[in-house]
Amino acid sequence: MTKLALGGGAALMNATMAVSSATATLVVGDRLDVAWAALPATAGILGTGLGSVFVAARIARGGYRRGLRAGYLVAVLGSALCVAATCQDRSAEMVVLGLAAGLFLLGMGNAAAQLSRYVAAELQTPARRAAAISFVVWIATTGAVGGPLLLDPSGRGASTCGLPFDCGPFVLAGGCVVLALVSTLAVPGGRRAADVTEAAHRPFDRPSARQALLVMAAAQVIMVAVMTATPMNMLLHGSATSAIGAVLSAHTFGMFAFSPLTGFVVSRFGAYRVIRVGLVVLVVSSAATTFSSGAGQAVSLFLLGYGWNLCFIAGSTLVAGDLDVTDRLAVEGRVDATVWAFAAGAGLLSTILLSLGGAGLIAGFAALVAVAPYAASKAGSTESVNDATVRTPMLGER
Repeated sequence: MTKLALGGGAALMNATMAVSSATATLVVGDRLDVAWAALPATAGILGTGLGSVFVAARIARGGYRRGLRAGYLVAVLGSALCVAATCQDRSAEMVVLGLAAGLFLLGMGNAAAQLSRYVAAELQTPARRAAAISFVVWIATTGAVGGPLLLDPSGRGASTCGLPFDCGPFVLAGGCVVLALVSTLAVPGGRRAADVTEAAHRPFDRPSARQALLVMAAAQVIMVAVMTATPMNMLLHGSATSAIGAVLSAHTFGMFAFSPLTGFVVSRFGAYRVIRVGLVVLVVSSAATTFSSGAGQAVSLFLLGYGWNLCFIAGSTLVAGDLDVTDRLAVEGRVDATVWAFAAGAGLLSTILLSLGGAGLIAGFAALVAVAPYAASKAGSTESVNDATVRTPMLGER
């Protein structure tokens, strides 16, 4: 029941961020300029990064339920700001400001959803952590896939009620956030209050934590860069809102649907091997988006999502499995915050790259980003094999 509640909250926030980020990008690109279309989405990413530290601290002091609830409460206010920004006739600058503020607060709620996977891992034995993480990510598939498909229907529903079309997705997002808040009732309230240790302030002292950070940041940067620009790029090429929603759903399906399979593969073959495969898939799929269209584009973006999934679950497993500090979640929150900080830069850069050189320039950027983490995963794999050899006891020592 607890894992279902954690996954359900994450699913609702996935739907919220999918419809809110895409709609805000389209609104700003239409009313202001393509180069600045990613501003609200970037604010949402920054909110997720800062929220990771905030929610982790709340969990450490008040327990799982209070910590997650705090993030979702902030997100309720964010959805209200987005509705207010689009439901009234305002200047372009005021709309952008309102959407940026609203997405920032929604990002705080998204941080709670992202940390849910670590909460699930904490409630399991070490051998079950990869499975717990992948299960929560898998449950979140429903929101990730269903949210984009509701872009057009929610807008039409708003128009029927006499509201602007752009307001509809944000009203939908507000309902999702409220339901996510309700889901915390099934989350355990307890967790021993803990002071953040000195090791928690230095989360990257461990080699595996550094390698996990590099991989997760690279995967997030590539995914965010491509997917922030995709709705705007499709709109510029004449795609309808319904088509944009369908492509985003294919992408988010790849991000989450096969998470249990990924968890099994990580447990069976090791995180470093899975990371290398994920990076290759990310680069190839990013390149494929530059010449594909229609169903081919949906397939390319599905593969982009699954490449991210491989890196995300493998990297999360490295972080969750190599910590013995008093406040594990504080370290994990700092890792997430750092990852999302890099992703924020990618989100802001994405539409600038799109305006300068189109989707091809973004694909080249993705390939460049993948080089360093691929090399680090090769080194990490070698180190883990050597460590295992050193630590294996001799027959007489057993």
